Amino acid sequence: MGAQTTVAVIGAKGRMGATVCRAVTAAPDLRLVGEYDQGDDLGDLGGAQVVVEFSVPDASLGNVMACVQRGVHVVVGTTGWDEAKLAALQEGLEAAPPSRGGTPVGVLIAPNFALGAILMMSFAQQAARFFESVEIVELHHPNKVDAPSGTAARTADLVGVARETAGLPPVPDATTHDPDGARGARVHGIPVHSLRVRGLVAHQEVVFGNVGETLTIRHDSLDRESFMGGVLAGVRGVADHPGITVGLEHYLGIA
Repeated sequence: MGAQTTVAVIGAKGRMGATVCRAVTAAPDLRLVGEYDQGDDLGDLGGAQVVVEFSVPDASLGNVMACVQRGVHVVVGTTGWDEAKLAALQEGLEAAPPSRGGTPVGVLIAPNFALGAILMMSFAQQAARFFESVEIVELHHPNKVDAPSGTAARTADLVGVARETAGLPPVPDATTHDPDGARGARVHGIPVHSLRVRGLVAHQEVVFGNVGETLTIRHDSLDRESFMGGVLAGVRGVADHPGITVGLEHYLGIA
């Protein structure tokens, strides 16, 4: 894509989007050519080769489809991507024109961009088959609009599949009366609990248990800058990964 990749940001006025704009501006191999937010006309996206999309779950699919229809690669940080949205995006990609560089369009959907969080998910996936019990607690600031977090949902999916592959039964839980939902949600059979507390940024722990022992894997993002290395890696790598990729770990050789 040339010596300097042109980048636009959708959701540029949000906390994450604004941080991405600063990170792209500071990177010598990237050039920020567009900043868009709710209600803005995307036009030709400023001629961007790659768009970073950090909006809200209800708007994300439409934003990404608009990019794909223009032949623009997309790095998506918005959560809430379920199977129905992924299927709709796949249909859009099949009808999309080539990218502005002539290659097929690539879309990276990353539940988390922090290296430590990606390693946490990988470690949890590895540990899953060795423990009878597992639960996930995710902790975020109270301005987050969705629950559970994309990272927690992705972790639960990875852990759930690993347990099924190992032939493990459902996690033990004798609860029969929980009218207020104190036991949390179930994602792929894994209990997930969401906390929203002022002062937090993004945190998660995965708690495993056997008779006589527990293992806790925890990651803390203390500043949104912790995500920027992963975002920029996604921007630099998305053109080399046509189609849909879920999880930055596939770009980093961790998966």
